[in-house]
Amino acid sequence: MQVQDVKQVLFEVLEDTGSRKVAARILRKTLVALIIGNIVLAVLETVPEVREPLASRLRFIQLGCGVIFLIEYILRIYVADLHPPLRRFGPLWSRVRYALHPDAIVDLLGALPLLFVLFLPNQAITVVVILRLLRFLKLARYSPALRSLISAVVGERKALLGSTMIILGVVLLSATVMYLIEHEHQPEKFRSILHGMYWAITTVTTVGYGDVVPVSNLGKMVASLVMMLGYGLIALPVGIIASAFAREIHSRDFVVTWSMVARVPLFEDLKATEIAEVSKLLQAHNVRKGETIAEKGAVADRMFFIFDGEVEIRLPHETVYLGEGSFFGELALINQTRRTATIVACQDSQLLVLEAGALQRLMDLDEGLAKKIMDEAKTRARAGKKILGELAEEELQQAGVYASMDKAREEPELFTDNEEKETGKPDKDPSGDAGS
Repeated sequence: MQVQDVKQVLFEVLEDTGSRKVAARILRKTLVALIIGNIVLAVLETVPEVREPLASRLRFIQLGCGVIFLIEYILRIYVADLHPPLRRFGPLWSRVRYALHPDAIVDLLGALPLLFVLFLPNQAITVVVILRLLRFLKLARYSPALRSLISAVVGERKALLGSTMIILGVVLLSATVMYLIEHEHQPEKFRSILHGMYWAITTVTTVGYGDVVPVSNLGKMVASLVMMLGYGLIALPVGIIASAFAREIHSRDFVVTWSMVARVPLFEDLKATEIAEVSKLLQAHNVRKGETIAEKGAVADRMFFIFDGEVEIRLPHETVYLGEGSFFGELALINQTRRTATIVACQDSQLLVLEAGALQRLMDLDEGLAKKIMDEAKTRARAGKKILGELAEEELQQAGVYASMDKAREEPELFTDNEEKETGKPDKDPSGDAGS
């Protein structure tokens, strides 16, 4: 294997692209386990009863994990020039640009504790502890939900800044009023507006430690008003983040779903609005590891999109593995034959299901959409795209399997000549009864 091939393999495994889904998933889970383990160890090392008897073992584990994180960072920099957006900058500048990306900076922070321990063993204990705890940020790379939350906060930064200014304004005003009222009664506790701000912050946030409280009747009235304001003020940023996070999740799911439908050859000629209409027909379906999604011999009347997880398709002579973003059963929407393979979930998976009946109802309502889909189905049938029952050539190609054209010619045609001439629609029963 050439150096470039090895580099491509590393890129596909590290960035979870291409057909090496199993290796990428194992690496991802291993790194997540190491990150969580390092955080737990960093916390436990601050406990004398744990640190003293296990000092040498803990140090060995930390050094080993540090080496792994350093190697990971170096390899990611090495394959950075294979990222599609960075290729045009050349080997050097693509790596420089990648190194300045937030994900790469977090990876560097995860590798720095090892360098500090090796070169500054005694002078940087506090820095090492902080950096090891910052490895928690690496989880953002492997958690879409965490990345969505960060995007939501960044997207609403102006609204959050505005709400923060309102809260600070109320805190300052409350502290000033309370200082003017309570200074004479409690000169030690309300010596200045700054001392009053401590009381205002604990009151507005509804914490209320109770170490500083008003004693005058007027002060108590002001405190009651500030307490009531606190509930509404704290709800401002919480509501902003919650709504932005929900919107981010919805947008991400819609984009992912829309892009998956758009990649299906049967729908590739549709307009964006038509693809959106098809996307609305998708139904979520969760399956557990080992669960059978479709049995061999059953009627193929639906297609599946893999939103998350992996499935195996047990063909007569081999097993095909399809991962996140893949689809299968496209031709089942038009040509409802018997399935030629059993489909089983390799792991807990989230699927999106498009039923042939739902698509047919949409096509009945929109003749233009129906014509486009039927024309594409006929074209693909004439071009020999019918391979291994309900599986199309593109579906096998995305899994790295290239079926032979001899096998394709052995399969029955999607349409008969009489059906094309008379109705332009497929016979939905393989035996011919349903079409009569």
